[in-house]
Amino acid sequence: MLGTIITAIIIGAIIGGLARLVMPGNQNISILMTIALGILGSAIGSWLVSQFGYKNASGGIAWIAVLAGVVVAAILISIYLSMTGRKGRV
Repeated sequence: MLGTIITAIIIGAIIGGLARLVMPGNQNISILMTIALGILGSAIGSWLVSQFGYKNASGGIAWIAVLAGVVVAAILISIYLSMTGRKGRV
């Protein structure tokens, strides 16, 4: 169970970081919020991809799910920024 939590934190940091990289400007959010939104984006993205019937039959990294997680995390970050009123610098 501890390994699952640590893996979720690492994947959340990666997905959240990639989401912040693809967004324009500078986002004024903490690393903890980046990880939390990355974890949430990864979970929602994986769920959405599975609902469309995608299965990673070849094994390895499920790149479609990773890309969906980055897109969802970027959307969540922009929603968070708009709700908190934090403005990024371009």
